[in-house]
Amino acid sequence: QVQLVESGGGLVQAGGSLRLSCAASGRYAMGWFRQAPGKEREFVAAISWTGSSTNYADSVKGRFTISRDNAKNTMYLQMNSLKAEDTAVYYCAAGESRAPHSSAVRYDYWGQGTQVTVSS
Repeated sequence: QVQLVESGGGLVQAGGSLRLSCAASGRYAMGWFRQAPGKEREFVAAISWTGSSTNYADSVKGRFTISRDNAKNTMYLQMNSLKAEDTAVYYCAAGESRAPHSSAVRYDYWGQGTQVTVSS
């Protein structure tokens, strides 16, 4: 059983930055998804096991950067130029497929989520 632990959420003003972290061990592709109140969970970004391939939702391209440090068993999501519409609970996910899929069904393990709130 893989345990995923997110950290780094919080309250930030629009235009600000936050960095989320997700600690997990194993050879998995990893991704970030988010869910805003009253909305379905949506894909944010994903990264392959090696880190050589990434995938982003159109809504975050150019603002968010996903990366990983396999020596530290940690994945990161650097979020810049945050907008009010980025407010959501952000979930870390790991998938045994090793490719950076955008579909939630390709992920096998999920974290508990961390709240990100962007004030306008």
